[in-house]
Amino acid sequence: MIEIMIRVIVLVLALVIGAMTYVRLAPTDVARWHQLDPVTTAGDVQEPGGFKAVRQITAAQEEVLTRLDAIARATPRTRPIAGSIAERMVTYQTRSLIWGFPDHTTIAVQGDLLVIHARLRFGQSDMGVNRARVLDWLDQLGPLTAPP
Repeated sequence: MIEIMIRVIVLVLALVIGAMTYVRLAPTDVARWHQLDPVTTAGDVQEPGGFKAVRQITAAQEEVLTRLDAIARATPRTRPIAGSIAERMVTYQTRSLIWGFPDHTTIAVQGDLLVIHARLRFGQSDMGVNRARVLDWLDQLGPLTAPP
């Protein structure tokens, strides 16, 4: 009986470690994440596993993107994976602390609108972390964007 319990525990641990390894090492299809649909109005959209915020900018495009890039890079476990300020679009990957689940956030300026689109890669629910991150980044931007 104890041998069976030990085998079950070892199997469960092996599955958990395997899942954690897959989540952390699975390749990222940058082309899938580094894209945005055109937007025409400011506002927020809650999506399954994601969140999109669109704000009118109150400063030059480059100033807004440069400041937002600095905010994103200062966010723990966040790194750029595609794009640049010069291209007016950058995509970042933010990983959760323990499991390392990747979320992808694309920022871009389309005309006088700033678009921040955050979404999860694995699963169905992000438990609100993408919305919280996007709203925090917008708070840190301060007066460089207008409220929706």
